[in-house]
Amino acid sequence: MAEKKIRIIIAKPGLDGHDRGAKVVARALRDAGMEVIYLGLQQTPEDIVTAAVQEDADFIGLSSLAGAHMTHFFRVLALLKDNDASDILVVGGGIIPEDDKEQLLASGVAAIFDPGTTTSDIIGRIENLAAGRPGA
Repeated sequence: MAEKKIRIIIAKPGLDGHDRGAKVVARALRDAGMEVIYLGLQQTPEDIVTAAVQEDADFIGLSSLAGAHMTHFFRVLALLKDNDASDILVVGGGIIPEDDKEQLLASGVAAIFDPGTTTSDIIGRIENLAAGRPGA
């Protein structure tokens, strides 16, 4: 029996118009054998969670460079809870200050990737999280 592929939604919430990094990560995850659904720019948290539930995603990957990460990430987490979909893990990347990163991780974001994180590190971390490995 074939191993289930990791399914991940990649999205840019809000008005942030810079999507190069998100596209690079989406392609790297796809090339690593994951099923990637790229929603693109200017997505609402509601649209992101709806897509994740409909697509039976394992992860939501949010990319934020415009400074609204706290609002969007917290809203996605709340909507997942409201939709009984808290088993979908949220990961994020972008320009996120250290203090905000700590709050997001404490609130349930599974991982945050800083600019310059290698795609192989992102792939490895998501695979570890999907496998439920200690220290993921």
